[in-house]
Amino acid sequence: MTTPPTPVLDLPDGVQVTGAVRPGYEQILSRSALELVATLHRELEPRRRQRLTARAEVVARVSAGEDLDLLPETEHVRADPTWRVADPAPGLEDRRVEMTGPTDRKMTINAMNSGARVWLADQEDANTPLWENVVEGQINLRDAILGTITYTSPEGKEYALTTTDQGRLPTIVMRPRGWHLDEKHVTVDGQRVAGGLVDFALFMCASARAQLDAGKGPYLYLPKMEHHLEARLWNDAFVLAQEALGLPRGTIRATCLIETFPAAFQMEEILWELREHSAGLNAGRWDYLFSVIKTYRTRGADFVLPDRAAVTMTAPFMRAYTELLVRTCHRRGAHAIGGMAAFIPSKDEEVNAAAFQKVTADKQREADDGFDGSWVAHPGMVPTCQEVFDRVLGDRPHQLDRTREDVQVRPADLLAVAATPGEVTERGLRANIEVGIRYLSAWLTGRGAVGIHHLMEDAATAEISRSQVWQWLHQGVTLADTGETVTRELVRRLTDEVLADLPGQGSEDRAATDLFLQVAVADDFVDFLTVPAYETMP
Repeated sequence: MTTPPTPVLDLPDGVQVTGAVRPGYEQILSRSALELVATLHRELEPRRRQRLTARAEVVARVSAGEDLDLLPETEHVRADPTWRVADPAPGLEDRRVEMTGPTDRKMTINAMNSGARVWLADQEDANTPLWENVVEGQINLRDAILGTITYTSPEGKEYALTTTDQGRLPTIVMRPRGWHLDEKHVTVDGQRVAGGLVDFALFMCASARAQLDAGKGPYLYLPKMEHHLEARLWNDAFVLAQEALGLPRGTIRATCLIETFPAAFQMEEILWELREHSAGLNAGRWDYLFSVIKTYRTRGADFVLPDRAAVTMTAPFMRAYTELLVRTCHRRGAHAIGGMAAFIPSKDEEVNAAAFQKVTADKQREADDGFDGSWVAHPGMVPTCQEVFDRVLGDRPHQLDRTREDVQVRPADLLAVAATPGEVTERGLRANIEVGIRYLSAWLTGRGAVGIHHLMEDAATAEISRSQVWQWLHQGVTLADTGETVTRELVRRLTDEVLADLPGQGSEDRAATDLFLQVAVADDFVDFLTVPAYETMP
């Protein structure tokens, strides 16, 4: 069998691609796509760097005793009752069930066959940014939109779309990487490019036209933003891309994840910045918890959360956050999308029964609160979410008419972390260590979404796990069940015990353990564990 020749890329001036170029990659890494990457980088990189610096400045002010609050300089945006975001785009009118997951080929087919209304095709938290995943994810999305995608497993099982009618398949909404992550395999003028801009440019050039031909459009989920000026940065990227590709302004639509603590105080401003390109907001609950810990990590007992399993969406500060999101979205004509149900169905019917009951209650609360749809992480959970929202919505595509004027959330309500019930226990500490190590072990081998104890763990939940360990350690928390104080020695001892219990330990587990301890017990807090982890990868 003859090996296909390695394709040669047509590189624009100043652009270098150091990642491997396999057959088919040249269709994604086209000259037009790399030209768009270069344009976006040269126009936006200085401002991206400024915004990342500004993030650190916010944390420094909080550490010095200042609290997050509404911005006085944008009061006119909040006070103006007249503005609205764009009307829902084709394929995004009804979003009652959204499936999330990585963009590997098998997952892409399963997601498209799931029965969900929307598929969040994740190039971010559920994906490891191995170079192969970055490029092949875009190939898979293109092929799914064209209806040509197939897959044969190593065991010989065949996977294909159950229909090629795009009107009956989920609308694809791609989530690029956040502003904080670089793509080390692509440089422009000798500088690394923002990973999110690479994901965005490749998606636009490979799939935008095909999406439009299918009667939908190029849609995105925007992660990890902490300020409305970061939304403005994305809006400017959209304008540049539409001009470069000859698309009408407003063709691109984006749903923003409100998954950082600072962003919760700027929801209206984020919608305003993206209003002609806006498709709403999502309550990214897991990253939100991580951001609460990260932002207020040095502010003492009032901002120390109990065990991760004890923090539910009924906690006062989480209720304030989600109800404010619905009110804000519906006031501006935007969809409000609920958080992810991370449960994975198993063969244990007793486990399933308890979990389905919890998921149903969670989705019922969201639907009753006014959310227009919600996320699930496994195809087996789609019918449960669908049933709940069908009962509330009926034949209506959404409930934007529920403006929730009864909701009155103050900044103090968002900050009421101390009212969260629960305790910090050794069991919770041990669980955080296990999730952190097992997730990182998978992440380093290229898997960004991992089932652990019947839950789908991704980078967000791993971030909660390691940040809680760091905060409990540096705040000298006492464990409620054992009376021990959280120290480095205790964390290392429990880490050794967790590692000893893992089956078939390999080099990945040892590397993951080293990395976990590096970020969990360090003197200084590492903003994102995926940043140092990425540097260890080829």
